[in-house]
Amino acid sequence: MNGRDVGAGRRFLRDTGTVFSREFMPVLRGPVALVFTMGQPLLFLFLFGSMLAGSQGGASWQWFVPGILVMMCLTGPLMSGYSLLMELLGGSLERMLVTPLNRVAMLVGRTLKEFVILLVQAGLIIVLAVPLGFRPSVEGVVVGLGVLVVFGVGLGALSYALAIASYPGGDLFWGVTQMVMFPIVLLSGLLLPVESGPGWLRVAAAANPVRYVADAERALFAGRMADMSVVYGALCAAAVAVVGLVIGTRAMRRGI
Repeated sequence: MNGRDVGAGRRFLRDTGTVFSREFMPVLRGPVALVFTMGQPLLFLFLFGSMLAGSQGGASWQWFVPGILVMMCLTGPLMSGYSLLMELLGGSLERMLVTPLNRVAMLVGRTLKEFVILLVQAGLIIVLAVPLGFRPSVEGVVVGLGVLVVFGVGLGALSYALAIASYPGGDLFWGVTQMVMFPIVLLSGLLLPVESGPGWLRVAAAANPVRYVADAERALFAGRMADMSVVYGALCAAAVAVVGLVIGTRAMRRGI
C-alpha cells in the first residue's frame, strides 16, 4: 500500500467521522427523541408481549423479544431516510455535496449513526424484558446484535437511496416504505407465528428475508449458536447489507 492509498484512507475515515458527528450530535442534544421512537416497541413489549405470555406461558418471551428487536430494526433504519429527505428539501444536503467530503463517507457516517442508535435501543429492550421473564444467552445476545446491526445498516442505506430517488416530491419515499413495511412485518412471523397460517401465506413468508433474520435471532438468544437458522439469517442480513450499501453508495455519488 503506497502513501497515496494511506492518505486516501485517512481522509475517508476523517470524513466519515465528520459526518457521524454531524448526524449524532443532535441525538445527544435531544435524547428525549429516542424515547419517543421507542414508543411502539415498548408498547408491544409490555402489552402484546404480556398478553402472549399470559396465554402461552413465560417461555413465550424467548420467542417474542427477538421479534421485537427485528421489528425495531425495520422501523428505525428503514425510516432513517426521512432525515435525508428533509435535508434535500431544505437544501442543506446540496451544500454538503459541494464540499470536499467523500460521498461514500457521507453514507457510511449516516449508517454508523443508525448503528449506534440501534444498539442502544436494543440494549434497552433487552434490559427491560429480563424482569418480565426473558432469559437470553449472553453469547447469543452479542452475536445476535451483530447480525441486527449488519441488517440495519443495509436497510438504512436502502432508505437513504430511496430518499434521494424520491426528491423533490417525497411521495415515493412514504408510498414505498408504508407499502413495504406492513407486509414484511406480517409475513416475517415477528409478532405471531406463520406456521399455523394457510399454505399460500407460508409460501409468501418463505420468500421474506426478514423471517430468516428473525429465526436466527430467536436461535441465538436461546443459545443455539450452531443452529442452521443462524447461518440462513446471517446470510440474509449480509445480503441486505451488501445490496443496500452498493445501491446507497451509487445514489450518494450520483447525488440529486
